[in-house]
Amino acid sequence: MNQNVKGFGFRGWMLMIYQLLAYLAMVCFTNWPMNALGDFYDPVMGAQGVSKIYTMAAVIGVVIQVIASPFIGKIKNIHALSIVMGVISMVAAFGVMMCAPGTLWNVSYFVTCLVLIIWCTFVIGILIGQWFPRRKGVVMGLVTIAFPIGNALMGPVLGKAMGMTMGMAAEGAPYEVIVGAVTPVVRSAFLPFFIIICIGIVIGAVLVKDYPEMVGAYRDNDKSMTPEKAKAMMEFEIENKKTSVWTLGKTLACPDFWLITLPMGFLLMAAVGMMTQTANIFGSAGIVPGGNEFNMVMMVNAIFAIVGSYVLGLLDTKIGTRKSMLIAMVLMVVSGILGIIGGKTMVVAAMWILGIFMGASSNYTVSGSVQYWRIEDFPTVFGKVNPLANLMNNMAPLVIAGLMFMNAAQTHGQPQAGPAFAFVGIAGAVSFVLLLLFKPARVKKYDDKYRAAAGKPLDDALVGRK
Repeated sequence: MNQNVKGFGFRGWMLMIYQLLAYLAMVCFTNWPMNALGDFYDPVMGAQGVSKIYTMAAVIGVVIQVIASPFIGKIKNIHALSIVMGVISMVAAFGVMMCAPGTLWNVSYFVTCLVLIIWCTFVIGILIGQWFPRRKGVVMGLVTIAFPIGNALMGPVLGKAMGMTMGMAAEGAPYEVIVGAVTPVVRSAFLPFFIIICIGIVIGAVLVKDYPEMVGAYRDNDKSMTPEKAKAMMEFEIENKKTSVWTLGKTLACPDFWLITLPMGFLLMAAVGMMTQTANIFGSAGIVPGGNEFNMVMMVNAIFAIVGSYVLGLLDTKIGTRKSMLIAMVLMVVSGILGIIGGKTMVVAAMWILGIFMGASSNYTVSGSVQYWRIEDFPTVFGKVNPLANLMNNMAPLVIAGLMFMNAAQTHGQPQAGPAFAFVGIAGAVSFVLLLLFKPARVKKYDDKYRAAAGKPLDDALVGRK
């Protein structure tokens, strides 16, 4: 990489903060209602009930992304779209924060999940790819630390709320009384994050644009480029995005699209699915949510996740997306094995290892789409990779919750983490094999075929992709 490529530049950092705070919104307003507060919002089904709302919203979000994917390259202002979606998501999140359990809360949560999923994982992801095509791995490794940070900061407060709920229920208090007591605690937990995320949207609105060249910056912060060269590259990409050869049918016909996208989905399923059940997983091992031991374990888990997100993101940039993902899959298998063995020590170790790839799991849909396809084809390809991977991801809360409570009749309603960890281990092993079969050179073969058919020139742009 050019020696002039150092740091990320002021504008680049602003984009990264914008993305980080968008991810924080996902942690706060979609994951934690399923995790620590499932029993509070749905006294009958708990996490499984709330997960159904999330899954329904997520599936609709995926359908919208697939329908929109052929037109992504033709949208003139992705940045403006991202700001609009950010504002809508925070209006809905205000309802999640302020409404007591009931119909209005359910609607607020549904809209929040639907818009946040598209905003965070799709629309802003396109901006990251356009600003940092070569350094997307390390950039995503930094911004995805939002997931463990959110878990660490919110865990103790929401764990307290969960403990209050369980304690009052055990004492026979009516549900209405529990709601009245716990709701202020929940609101106080959400409020600081809501304010910070709104500030992030303002930062994104004022200081970020579709391309770095629009604000006098450089992609990848490569200052060796002249303004004239940077502008020419931007105009070339804008024009060629409109006629990408990677249509929906042609993308799906490429076997390597599936060989890298399915592992991305399995990795997200393991990370996000288990994250939404953190309280129940530790609770099944005898670590009471809201207690000192729980808070300590969550804090250490966050440290592992922060370090892991950055290191795997750095490896993504240095050795390639495929190899970085292979390392993550090994960690999945190890986490699954330890969790199956069970007991407090093994479950804690399993979750700490899972934490290493928890944040990084969100890196790869962006980095892989940039790594193995042309930058001008990135928005179009990403418009297929991201929905498929996130369809699997969005099914995860329901799948993991179902596995943990599959023997509820025999365990008197108590969650069992073993089946969920078995899923993690098996998914990791299958994904490892799929990634071994993935060939970047074969992507180039299909790219050449599609470009030749479209009358576009062939070149060596995809040669040597790691």
